[in-house]
Amino acid sequence: MWVLYGLPIVHPDSLLVITINGTGFFIEVFYISMFITFSDWPKRRKMFIALLLEAIFFAIVVVITLVGLHGTKSRSLFVGILCVIFNIMMYASPLTVMKRVIKTKSVKYMPFSLSLANFANGIVWSIYALIKLDPFVLVPNGLGTLSGLVQLVLFATYYRTTKWGDEEDTNKQEIELQKSAETGQDGQP
Repeated sequence: MWVLYGLPIVHPDSLLVITINGTGFFIEVFYISMFITFSDWPKRRKMFIALLLEAIFFAIVVVITLVGLHGTKSRSLFVGILCVIFNIMMYASPLTVMKRVIKTKSVKYMPFSLSLANFANGIVWSIYALIKLDPFVLVPNGLGTLSGLVQLVLFATYYRTTKWGDEEDTNKQEIELQKSAETGQDGQP
């Protein structure tokens, strides 16, 4: 979607957006092809279905953008809003892990490098958006910066209480989480 947004017929003067996201697209194609190559048939089938649905959705967006909308302002608005929605979803995906970190008081399942990369990515794209005055890049990446910062704060807060032990600790935490979810906060079912 960001590659479409960066095209000159949609949003002029977005060379950086199209080159970075175009490169990312080809890296993703490589990754998905490796996944498909080395996975079993049920996983491949799910991936093919997901890719087909994404291709259909993207084709609909392209047709609406290029045929139904005239002028770069209306095209930028339409594709930009979609990009904001999907980018916010990407940055919000670690929320489930952050909830787990708070419940278990352990950062075992929240990789520091991913949190740092999330934070750095948000900062870099936010700075770019401020320079170019592009709200469609600024809004999701500003929120992504905040999300990354919260992850780093959680990591710093719970790093010392994390038990980096073997698989038994992991199984005990899983059982405790399941019990607390079944019985509720006060121990009552």
